[in-house]
Amino acid sequence: MSDLTVQDTLHQTKLTARGKKAIIAGSIGNTVEWVDWAVYTTFSSIFAHHFFPAGNAVAALLATLAIFAVGFVMRPVGAAVLGAYADKHGRKKGLVLTIGLMAGASLVIGLIPTFESIGVLAPLILLLARMTQGFSAGGEFGTSSAFLIESAAPQRRAFAGSWQQVSVGAGILIASGLGALITSALPKEAVDSWGWRAAFIVCALLGVVGLWLRSSVEETDSFTNAKAASEQVAAATSTKQRGSVWTMFRHHPKETLRVFGVTIAGTLLYYMWASYMPTYAAVSTGIPLNQALLANFIAILVFLVLLPFAGMLSDRIGRKPTMTAFAGGFLIFAWPAFHFLNGSFGALLIIEIIGIILLLGYSANCAVIMAEQFPASVRATGIGLPYALAVAIFGGTAPYITTWLTTSGLGGWVWLYCSIAAAIGVVVYLTMPETKGKKLD
Repeated sequence: MSDLTVQDTLHQTKLTARGKKAIIAGSIGNTVEWVDWAVYTTFSSIFAHHFFPAGNAVAALLATLAIFAVGFVMRPVGAAVLGAYADKHGRKKGLVLTIGLMAGASLVIGLIPTFESIGVLAPLILLLARMTQGFSAGGEFGTSSAFLIESAAPQRRAFAGSWQQVSVGAGILIASGLGALITSALPKEAVDSWGWRAAFIVCALLGVVGLWLRSSVEETDSFTNAKAASEQVAAATSTKQRGSVWTMFRHHPKETLRVFGVTIAGTLLYYMWASYMPTYAAVSTGIPLNQALLANFIAILVFLVLLPFAGMLSDRIGRKPTMTAFAGGFLIFAWPAFHFLNGSFGALLIIEIIGIILLLGYSANCAVIMAEQFPASVRATGIGLPYALAVAIFGGTAPYITTWLTTSGLGGWVWLYCSIAAAIGVVVYLTMPETKGKKLD
């Protein structure tokens, strides 16, 4: 083998020092971002009564959760605005902006005076802070995915992209751990009065660390080259550059629809297995919630450990086979998963782990597949906006629909709901083009 061939092979497969730094900075920054996002739900039942009129704790909690839902509504808005910003000004600036917004909103929530002190301004400030967090989270996925994929060696892109999902899961686990630590170490009165505020302030301080890491990375060559080419064309033709949202829908409608379709099965089944399964198992089978949460925690740890290896598998055999295995596996597994859910910790743990292993096929691939659909000029927007829309429509409604089916005496059909999503995934994944090895600009 000639020296030139060896060098080309190394370029295709070996992560450079710059690429490794990008993965570390991108992953840690993304973890911090999702700690800030998830700590709200961790402590919502504790701080709810501080921001609404006294006398009805249930109403206060529901209002607090409604504000949480508004964060999901803001995610597509953030994906459009912040994705366009990252496509115009760079991935680095986009990532610095998203983590700054998220950490700043966490600090605000930690410092908001109570309803008793400032009246209706308290829930209003809480609403605006959570809207800001949703806005930031919407821009985070597309921008961080584009940054990680563009920084990777061509044949290590799925491996690099898998760390986006590793960092999301790690952020949620850290938020849960922070909640367990504070509620265990402090008396109940202290947790209620200031402990929950300390959690948000700690998250804001972690955001400063993420901000420093993201400020230290280099901009990707893909963005730099695309920006230079775009400016040359604009100067030569005297035409004004169109926004990336318009360009995405006008020139890449198939790719935009494909990203939406790729996300449907993945987001619905992810929310079912990684987020909602403990609650569903406790309600439908009577298993103690703490046991259900333990089974979920163990499964998520397995998931995070295996994700990079699933990315390496995708880099070796391709996106289509690994994605189709995920959806096809759930198509077969959905009925036995819900049929054998019987209130036993062991049964739930096995069901959780099998589902989580199947989910690897989606989570290891989603960032890289979406990035490989678009040119650099619209990549952050192309990843983020259709993904955020699909998450809001299918992921955000999964707990509600599943709960409605269960409480309406239709719990036996939950498996069919999951199977339909998996069947849609099989069709999408079998008909999409294989993008492994595709050259990115």
